[in-house]
Amino acid sequence: MAAKGSSFLITATPVTLFAHLLLIAVTTLLLVWLLHFQGGLAFKSDNHDKIFNLHPLLMIIGFILIAGEAIMSYKTVPGTRRTRKRVHLILHSIALAAGIFGVYIAFRYHDKESKPDMYTLHSWLGLSTICLFGLQWVFGFFSFWFPGAEMPTRGRLMPWHWFVGMVIFLMAILTAETGLVWRFYDLELQRSQEALIVNFTGLLILLFAIAVSLSVVLPRGY
Repeated sequence: MAAKGSSFLITATPVTLFAHLLLIAVTTLLLVWLLHFQGGLAFKSDNHDKIFNLHPLLMIIGFILIAGEAIMSYKTVPGTRRTRKRVHLILHSIALAAGIFGVYIAFRYHDKESKPDMYTLHSWLGLSTICLFGLQWVFGFFSFWFPGAEMPTRGRLMPWHWFVGMVIFLMAILTAETGLVWRFYDLELQRSQEALIVNFTGLLILLFAIAVSLSVVLPRGY
């Protein structure tokens, strides 16, 4: 955690506000892409692409954006440290649930389309990220929430918890970027409005990751 005398000379507040704006922008672009250009969303449909559309929705909004908010919660949520800790846990729990469901949707889509599973770098990164995220959640819950390790032990574990958490978050970002590239070529997009939306979504996700990462090393503003 950054000290008050951080050489960045700013607090986390403007960075987290920028991240919130990016979250809104990514959500808007993603919904426009999936609902307008890709025909909508469905859990059951003869149009299997509608089923697949749940995958980027769950993985980008449900997993990445909410996980990013969970990481920033220690800098954005007012109240006591325990309150921020509770929000951190709840948001990560939501992200994990969304991520697991999103992976299930991908397998469901492949099954309906008779496509092979786990043959791309995107799929390897994605499943690895979800598995590591789940292990990190279990480790964090039992170490810092219930029953909770002794305070000296927590102090030794915390830097590793921060580091591994950020590695997993950046793995999720890389997975999303490779997924967007894969879908771009799968749809055979050229120079079009849809192509621009997909590309800008990827760029804004990268900026969101940078903002979240920077907020971790900056001091709280209030």
